[in-house]
Amino acid sequence: MIYKMENLLEFLQSKTTLTKKDIDLVKKYFIYEEVSGETILLKEGKVENYIYFLSEGIVKGYQNIDGKVVVQHLVSEFDFFTSLDSFITQTPSNDYYETITSCKLVKISKVHYDVLEKEASFWIPLVKDITNEHLKCKLERVKDFQMLTAKERYIKFVKNYPRLALQVSVDNIASFLGVQPQSLSRIRKQITF
Repeated sequence: MIYKMENLLEFLQSKTTLTKKDIDLVKKYFIYEEVSGETILLKEGKVENYIYFLSEGIVKGYQNIDGKVVVQHLVSEFDFFTSLDSFITQTPSNDYYETITSCKLVKISKVHYDVLEKEASFWIPLVKDITNEHLKCKLERVKDFQMLTAKERYIKFVKNYPRLALQVSVDNIASFLGVQPQSLSRIRKQITF
C-alpha cells in the first residue's frame, strides 16, 4: 500500500515539509483506488464526500446545462480535484466528475479531511496554497476567454497540456475551450507544431 501513496507524498513534499507523523497521517487517512475509464466519480445532485489526488490518468469535470455537456475541468496527473462547494458545505453538487482514462486515485473523505485539519499542522496552509493555485488558474482561464481567440486558446492549451491535447477527445477539448468541435477541427488543421 505504501508505494501507492508515493506520488501523493512526493507532491506534498514538493509543497511543504512533512514530519514522520504527517506522513503517517497521510497514509492513515488517504485511500488508494484504481478505476477504469469512463467511470463517474460524482453525479449532479449527489454530495461530494471526497477530495481526490490524481496519481495517474485523466479526469474531466463538467456540468450538464440544458442537455449539453460543458467541460469545465480537465485534470491530469499530480493534481487534486473535487466539487469544492459540495465538499465544503456537504450540499448536492452541480458537477459531474468522470474518468477519461483508467486512473489511479488517492482520496480523502470529508470526515478524515476534518481530522487532518486538527491533527496535522501542514494541512491548512497546504490546502490554502493549492486552493489559491486553482483559483489563479480559473481566473487566468476567464481572462483567456475574454482576451484570446479560439485559435489562441487552443495553442495555449496544447503548449501547457500537451499530453491532454493528445489523449482527450476533440469534443471534450472543444467544450473546455468554449468552441464547437467542428471549429476546433478546422483550427487543428491550420496549426502545425
